[in-house]
Amino acid sequence: MNHHIIPVTAFAQNCSLIWCEETGEAALVDPGGDAARIKVEVASCNVTVKQILLTHGHLDHVGAAAELASHYGVPIVGPEKEDEFWLQGLPQQSRMFGLDECQPLTPDRWLSEKDTVNVGNITLQVLHCPGHTPGHIVFFDEKSRLLVSGDVIFKGGVGRSDFPRGDHGQLIDAIKRKLLPLGDDVTFIPGHGPVSTLGYERLHNPFLQDEQPVW
Repeated sequence: MNHHIIPVTAFAQNCSLIWCEETGEAALVDPGGDAARIKVEVASCNVTVKQILLTHGHLDHVGAAAELASHYGVPIVGPEKEDEFWLQGLPQQSRMFGLDECQPLTPDRWLSEKDTVNVGNITLQVLHCPGHTPGHIVFFDEKSRLLVSGDVIFKGGVGRSDFPRGDHGQLIDAIKRKLLPLGDDVTFIPGHGPVSTLGYERLHNPFLQDEQPVW
């Protein structure tokens, strides 16, 4: 699976363009804003967007989803239904951050644990990883050993859990029980910041050690 990271908005959120080299079919994961820029980047990669994939319902990850879905004439897929309240609350999220109002959003398809999503000839596994939000999911391509992790795990960090229905214990459990077993060689694209590997984070991420440092 090929990928191209497009950082967008003042949140420096990683919108990921992923595609199947054999077919040229692509998906945009978490288009958080800057729709015009995303369209230019997609055109430069010479691929055909077939769907919009969402890891969770926070504004900085879904802000341009509706506009791009309309532009390309494609469905919005994900996240898990427990994040419906976040998507319906997008107008309030917009006001909270002082941004242009984003209308409520209902995806064409909700996703659940063990679902799969096809991008051309690529099959992405869906894992439900709550904690940052209750309906957060991640996308994993076993063949290329690539994980799109949203705001679950970052290089040297993990997602915030102080939002409504966040749960730090759930978040750490999901990382340790679902993500780390995928393998140390798995590269992941986080929702913000640089890429890393699960092996590096297993050894060095302070939130994943048995004894966390006292800050």
